[in-house]
Amino acid sequence: MAKKSIGPVRREFKPWDNPDHAPFIEFRNVTKKFGDFVAVNDLSLKIYEREFFALLGGSGCGKTTLMRMLAGFETPTSGQVFLDGQDLAGIPPFRRPSNMMFQSYALFPHMSVEKNIAFGLKQDKLPVSEIETRVAEMLRLTKLEQFAKRKPHQLSGGQRQRVALARSLAKRPKVLLLDEPLGALDRKLREETQFELMNLQEELEMTFLIVTHDQEEAMTVADRIAVMDKGQLVQVATPAEIYETPNSKFVADFIGDVNMIEAKVAEKSGMGTRLVSVVDGFVIDSEQETDAGVGDTVWYAIRPEKVRISQGRGEDGAANQINGLVWDIAYLGDVSIIHSKVGESDDDIVRATFANVSRMVEKPIMWEDEVVMSFDRDAGVILTR
Repeated sequence: MAKKSIGPVRREFKPWDNPDHAPFIEFRNVTKKFGDFVAVNDLSLKIYEREFFALLGGSGCGKTTLMRMLAGFETPTSGQVFLDGQDLAGIPPFRRPSNMMFQSYALFPHMSVEKNIAFGLKQDKLPVSEIETRVAEMLRLTKLEQFAKRKPHQLSGGQRQRVALARSLAKRPKVLLLDEPLGALDRKLREETQFELMNLQEELEMTFLIVTHDQEEAMTVADRIAVMDKGQLVQVATPAEIYETPNSKFVADFIGDVNMIEAKVAEKSGMGTRLVSVVDGFVIDSEQETDAGVGDTVWYAIRPEKVRISQGRGEDGAANQINGLVWDIAYLGDVSIIHSKVGESDDDIVRATFANVSRMVEKPIMWEDEVVMSFDRDAGVILTR
C-alpha cells in the first residue's frame, strides 16, 4: 500500500527516502562537552546534497554548536563529522569547503558592496577576471547591481543581509551555513527574504544548513527540519510531517499552536482508537492505532484550525464533540481565535481558530456563549510520550 502523504511538500526532492543515496553531510555519534555541560549528546544525523536543512530548537539545545563543529570552529569531544565523504577531523575552518553567514553580517564598513563580495576571492588569489565575473554574478543573483558602489551604511538592513549572503556564496562553497541569518530583520522583510533564500538555493543547487529558533522560518524554507532539545534530536522530518504528525508532546507543543488533551484509552479496534478525556469525559474517536493499552494515559494533540466551532450545544456523549463556554476571543483580522472552557478549572481550555472569510458576521460568537466544538477522526494525533 502506498504511503499516505502528509501535507504539502515544498518540492519534489526526497533523497532521504532512497537508501542508496549517500549523505552529503553526516554527523556520526557526535558528542560535544564544555566542562561538565553536554551541549551535543551522541548525535547522528544525515543531510543530503542540494537539501535546504534546518536545525530548530530553543536556546541552549545544541543547534549552533552542531553547526560550529561542521564549520570547524568547535572540535567534537567524540564522534566524527563528514562532508562529501571526507572526515573533517583536523581540518581548520579556512580549509573546509563550507562558508558561514552570521546574523551580524560582519561587513567591512570602509569597503563598497562589490569589494565586500570580492574580499574572500582576493584572499584566495583568484585571477582578476574570475573575481569580476563572480562578483557580477552575485550582484545579479542578490539583486544588488545598482548598489555595487555603495558602502554598508548606505544600505537598508535587508540589503546588508543580501551583501553578506553574496559574499558567502561568491567562494562557491559546497555548503552554506546560515546562523540565525534573518534575526535582525523586521517581520515583513524577514518573510520576503525567506522566499528569496529559497529561490536562490534552488537556482544555485547548493546545500544550505540553517540554524534558527523561529518555527515559521524553518517551516517556510526547509526541505527537512531537525527539532533539537538538550543536545539530542527529537524528530527529523519534513515541515508537514513535523506539524501534522509530531512524535511527542514536546514537538507538538514547540511547532505551532496545539490543544493537548489528556485522555485514557477506552477501546482499540481495527478501525482505530476510542479515547475518553480526563478533563470532562468527552469521547474522542481517532482513526489512528496506538501502542498504548486500554486504560493507559495518552495525549490527543489537535491543532486549533482543525476544530470547528458553532453556537449552541452538541449531542451529549457524541464522539468528537466538546461542549464549552467561550472564555476568550482574539480577533486578528484574517483569523479569529476562540478559547472555550471545557472543565471546572480555568486551565481546561480548548482553542479553535477559523478564517474570517466574510467581512460581515450576522451573529458573531461572543464571550460566555455556549458553543460546541467538533473535529474529524483524522484531525489529531495520539501521543504516548
